[in-house]
Amino acid sequence: MAKTGVFSDQAEAAELPSVRSIDVTDLKEVLRKGLTDFREKPSHIVLLVLIYPIVGLLAARAAAGYDLLPLIFPLVSGFALIGPLAAIGLYELSRRREQGLEVSWKDVFEIRHSPSIGSIVALGALLMVIFLVWLVTALAIYEFSFGGEVPTSIGGFVAQVFTTPAGWTLITLGCGVGFLFAVAVLAISAFSFPMLLDRDVGAGVAIQTSVKAVSKNPVTMAIWGMIVAGALVLGSIPFFVGLAVVMPVLGHATWRLYRKVVEH
Repeated sequence: MAKTGVFSDQAEAAELPSVRSIDVTDLKEVLRKGLTDFREKPSHIVLLVLIYPIVGLLAARAAAGYDLLPLIFPLVSGFALIGPLAAIGLYELSRRREQGLEVSWKDVFEIRHSPSIGSIVALGALLMVIFLVWLVTALAIYEFSFGGEVPTSIGGFVAQVFTTPAGWTLITLGCGVGFLFAVAVLAISAFSFPMLLDRDVGAGVAIQTSVKAVSKNPVTMAIWGMIVAGALVLGSIPFFVGLAVVMPVLGHATWRLYRKVVEH
């Protein structure tokens, strides 16, 4: 029977599944399996994930005006905050492949039939709100560091950031606050979206399970977070095109990681 509520009540919270402890060896295994999954049927995944680089390019272009130049880095780095939402179609393909079903890129739209679709939408909306709050916060940090001064050129802006005390303040505060946003999103979404596709539960139970799993494996999940962030940066360097490979590999690997950590 489908859950009628998006967020769980206390009785449902008591049904949290058990979670396992993992180490770096497990991360290597899930990444290897994620790469293998991608190699088996890459055409279906690439068609889906090309949307992600296109969105990134459009966002960067929208911020190309000098007055919005300070938002380019927050926009690009902030994609990591909504990455779990962008990858939900990949989780669905992994789930179907795991069940031995035929997989087509069209199957990503089958998530609309999920019993937990309301919770998926709610959690996705939460990530979008966090993303917007991050952008507002990043802009506030820039204004605090530079007093709202509008860049006059790209070169001048880069020089200001890396060669002035105000720029060093911007880097320090921005990275520090961004790290806190990333940790929060990792905790609530690392396993929640895969769980919502896998089980008929509320968003509250999925979030609690994700936080429980991350809390039980703080060091390993911190390494996982750095791997994801580093891979997204590398994939973004060649005009975001590399994300067409990075995103599906990480998506498949995340599903494998969910299966390894959360008890069936």
